[in-house]
Amino acid sequence: MGMEVGVVELVRTGWIAGTLPILIASLPLSCLNSFHDIVLGFAKRGKILQSSSSKRFTVPQKFFCHFYVLAVVWTTLLLATTWTYAYKMVPLNADPFLYSTFANRITGGSQILSWRKSPSIPIGYRYSVWRSVFLLLLMEVQVVKRLIETIYVFKYSSTARMHIFGYLTGLFFYTAAPLSLCYNHIPEVYNYSINGVAEFIVKGKKYTMQDLDFNWLEFTSSLLKLGWLQWIGAAIFFWGWIHQRRCHDILGSLREDSEQSDEYVIPHGDWFKFVSSPHYLAEIVIYAGLVVASGGADLTIWLLFGFVVSNLVFAAAETHRWYLQKFRSYPRNRRAIIPFLY
Repeated sequence: MGMEVGVVELVRTGWIAGTLPILIASLPLSCLNSFHDIVLGFAKRGKILQSSSSKRFTVPQKFFCHFYVLAVVWTTLLLATTWTYAYKMVPLNADPFLYSTFANRITGGSQILSWRKSPSIPIGYRYSVWRSVFLLLLMEVQVVKRLIETIYVFKYSSTARMHIFGYLTGLFFYTAAPLSLCYNHIPEVYNYSINGVAEFIVKGKKYTMQDLDFNWLEFTSSLLKLGWLQWIGAAIFFWGWIHQRRCHDILGSLREDSEQSDEYVIPHGDWFKFVSSPHYLAEIVIYAGLVVASGGADLTIWLLFGFVVSNLVFAAAETHRWYLQKFRSYPRNRRAIIPFLY
């Protein structure tokens, strides 16, 4: 319980600390202009940073790849351990009175994780664990796509930079975001994994496939028993996911030669018809899908969503201003990030 509380407080504090400065800097008050400029300086990257005179404390924008390498490794680890724990300890397709003694073997007969011997596991808890698996699976789909895009779609120029604070924020985000989707089960998953590794080390070559007790059909079938909110959330997620993929392809196609650092053109197609930063809009839709799929009752996931929205809206506003200043023929009916409104 102490470990769970510690993780919750740390993650929630991080989201609040990252969101509040953006919200304050966005207030239309003249007394906050200096603070707005400071926050904007931290957030600048790419073409927006190139128009700035200061390049101190920056790193190459191609370092974006680091975010997604971290995200794929970390999300895959959380997904694999949480999914295995859910499959072995709290399956949705098993009679609660017919649990095997797998957990008892893993814990050496202790009561730490021997719930499978007991019929008293609340059904709500079991669904909660599988919702976390579902959310991590969606997150895995997103970060793998982003890694592929960073390597093969985007052609960062050699002069493209981003502020070091933005780089560190990205590393924090892709560490904390997957964790926010499963933090409430971290203690159980951690203890289960440690005990499993310990048994594997002790048994060594004697560890057989029968000990693994693995069935692919059972491994995935519990996901199909989740509620309608999870599937509506997944539909919203993939709606944003598809449009973000299209918008990134459009942006990537604008720069055939990554060395042409000063040549920019107006992007057209897909959601660019409505807003200047449709890839940011799609990202918001993606995380809105995660909120819906979570059931909408988890404060930590709402704080994650608030961080995403505040940061992307703030960045989109500056991008929109840059486009208007750069191109006299820029479409005046486009908004920054929210179609027809903002």
